[in-house]
Amino acid sequence: MNTHNTISNTASVYGKEDNSFHAAGGFDGIKQLVDAFYNAMETLAQAQKIRAMHNPDLDESRDKLTRFLTGWLGGPKLFSEKYGPIRIPVAHRHLDIGPAERDAWLACMKIAVDAQPYQQDFRDYLMAQLYVPAERSRNKD
Repeated sequence: MNTHNTISNTASVYGKEDNSFHAAGGFDGIKQLVDAFYNAMETLAQAQKIRAMHNPDLDESRDKLTRFLTGWLGGPKLFSEKYGPIRIPVAHRHLDIGPAERDAWLACMKIAVDAQPYQQDFRDYLMAQLYVPAERSRNKD
């Protein structure tokens, strides 16, 4: 059997219905991912500027990102239930987010994704997809 075709076929199921949500471990798995993400933000030198954009207490940020990713990955729409509509550019317009800040966010997410017990094809898929909201947060060149 051709391994490449198996990976491609497996990866093609992500993004459909709630497959990505389940591949991420459901709500608890996503919460674990978000905790690892913010832990990386606390320690990664490249991320100190984006860490400074957050409140010292990260509880609300953790909750918002967990809820956003839950719905974004095909699970329950928990963000809008608590916080209202998702408007990524509007939510970040008060921050100076350029390519360096976007890339620092993605670097933290890569550390967090790699720390999860995900299949490699899901890790690759997830990182490619996460570029979209990261780029939508950017508001300067």
